[in-house]
Amino acid sequence: MSAFLEIQAIQKRWADDVTVGPISLPIGRGEILALLGPSGSGKTTMLRLLAGFETADSGRIVVASEDVTAVPPARRRFGMVFQHYALFPHLDVGENVAFGLAGSRERGAVEAKVGAALGLVDLAGFERRKVHELSGGQQQRVALARALAPEPRVLLLDEPLSNLDPALRERTRRELRQVIKRVGITTVFVTHEQEEAFDLGDRIAVINAGRLEQTGAPDELYEQPANLFVATFVGRANVFRGAAARAIGGNGSGAGVVVVRPERLRFDRNGLAGTVRERRYTGAGAFFLVEGDDRERFEVLAEPDAAEVGARVHVTATRVIAFPDSGRGGAT
Repeated sequence: MSAFLEIQAIQKRWADDVTVGPISLPIGRGEILALLGPSGSGKTTMLRLLAGFETADSGRIVVASEDVTAVPPARRRFGMVFQHYALFPHLDVGENVAFGLAGSRERGAVEAKVGAALGLVDLAGFERRKVHELSGGQQQRVALARALAPEPRVLLLDEPLSNLDPALRERTRRELRQVIKRVGITTVFVTHEQEEAFDLGDRIAVINAGRLEQTGAPDELYEQPANLFVATFVGRANVFRGAAARAIGGNGSGAGVVVVRPERLRFDRNGLAGTVRERRYTGAGAFFLVEGDDRERFEVLAEPDAAEVGARVHVTATRVIAFPDSGRGGAT
């Protein structure tokens, strides 16, 4: 994959002990990259550096072989959708979308671009609607249309679905990905929601404490995490240490820490002993909270009737992710 957008050793220092970067990331033409991380990890700072709202202390941002590190935001030709959409309530839908075309003087050309942008997000004919008449998902698409109307080279999204209720969020994720892929625009979006990153992103960059921990496809991050932080941040994870790690990971693992996904644990006749303390039914299965004899607690995803609360059980693993004391390792 040849890079269309390149983040080259970008760094932003807020204080001696508060630094984001240096981070390097190549992003392909038409690729959707998710910046995933906990609150305060630096992912929004990275997005603002890309947009030009913050100035990097070192490093470069290159798009289509053009260095835009020192270029003002308005001249970068980057479209931005903010977390709260920033729609103007006193303007109708068409006027909101046209706001991003303020530099154009030809009325007919503006109307054509507004119509085309609304068509891209399946809101054709909504030009005269008032913002307050729209659902949350429709407002999000208006904000997206406004960002796309000037035909930007790169699309930036800041927590694009955080304002939507859970029932609407899943459908809007699918619609948003379809629009982006239909347009074919290179996209970077920020989220702290793993499910959102997995659904929307072609590739995910996990950021923590200002550092890039790992970049990869969703299944790579889940099955082959580079370190203990990624293993526990991406997906549900049980962490075993000491005797429990040796018991669940096998005597030959040599691991200081063993991580096992709940679906990779199963109730068996032998293995790590414990007592079922809680059962949480999820429909197709159930999460069983097991307390080991060393008082460590872990989750097992199994059939709803696999065990009863209070029962003595033994647990074995079908697959483990083993880490030495350094916190980096691989799956077995």
